[in-house]
Amino acid sequence: MMRLLLPLCLLCLLLCALPLHAETQPSPQLLETLEKNAGSVRTLSSDFVQEKHLSMFKNPMTSKGHLYFARPDQLRWELTAPVASGFVLKGDRGKRWHERTGRTESFQISQEPIMKLVSEQLFAWARSDFAWIKKEYRVTVLQESPALLRLEPRSAATAGFLHHLLIGFSADGRYVKNVELHEKDGDFTRIRFLNTVVNKTLPADIF
Repeated sequence: MMRLLLPLCLLCLLLCALPLHAETQPSPQLLETLEKNAGSVRTLSSDFVQEKHLSMFKNPMTSKGHLYFARPDQLRWELTAPVASGFVLKGDRGKRWHERTGRTESFQISQEPIMKLVSEQLFAWARSDFAWIKKEYRVTVLQESPALLRLEPRSAATAGFLHHLLIGFSADGRYVKNVELHEKDGDFTRIRFLNTVVNKTLPADIF
């Protein structure tokens, strides 16, 4: 379960701008600009298309969904096709659902080790905790405009299944347009974010 949840959740808040920390130290001006971009995102909504490329299948497995985020601690990640499922995080509480079971389950994050780990990861990205990001990942700048990054996990636990991430940003650097998660066995997941809207008021009941 953790293998499926953690990489997925790490993606959710990549839509908020990250700092660039290449193997060669970036300029202070670049870091300042990126920190400003990250701090300016109060809310975000986006559609996404997720493609899972598995060596055992000729064609990718495709799913679609929506992402909603509001600072400081609210997030909704939902798949709408082919099967509806998802989760919401709000403070220390959350809920999850799955079409196949027909159930919606509430939970307290602090009492569930896996979701606690997931939420810590998510909100470190959301709060622009640059010290945490640099501690967790080795980040290489593959392209500066538009930004394209390669992130390699430092943690042995994460590196056990995640080889690296590729993150491509929009032209203005405010949000991510596509992400690829490459696993150790060669399989990878590509997520394309579409119709992204930043800092628009979100319905309160979305969370």
